[in-house]
Amino acid sequence: MVAQTTQRQDSFFTLPSHPVGYLAIVATLTTAGIHLLLGPQVMGFSQTLGTLFILNGLGFLGGVLLYSSRYWRPELYLVAAGYAIVTILALFVFQGFSFDAFYMQGNLNPLAVAAKVAEAILALCAIYLYRTSAP
Repeated sequence: MVAQTTQRQDSFFTLPSHPVGYLAIVATLTTAGIHLLLGPQVMGFSQTLGTLFILNGLGFLGGVLLYSSRYWRPELYLVAAGYAIVTILALFVFQGFSFDAFYMQGNLNPLAVAAKVAEAILALCAIYLYRTSAP
């Protein structure tokens, strides 16, 4: 994180030291919540895809826990950005490489849009935080 404090060594969990870190957490929790909410519904028509939704949501939650812990390192910002970008691309792999990927049964799917916007925000935040954490 930017401007690390000594508190990070003293306690297991700490709050972000940069406002962009809070935005990253909100974006991550948003996409995690959407994936965990939709996972059981998606299981109804594809167990594999439903399982991937749930694992993705849990992965994002794990990322927030790691980010808030003393084990976080600046290099992990790049992992977070990559994870978010891969998740964005996964939508197009499964739904097709067009804006139709954001539609379900002819209607715009607001949860798909919200999840991908949150993931894009996370990727941008992570890249920004990585660049500002470099010595």
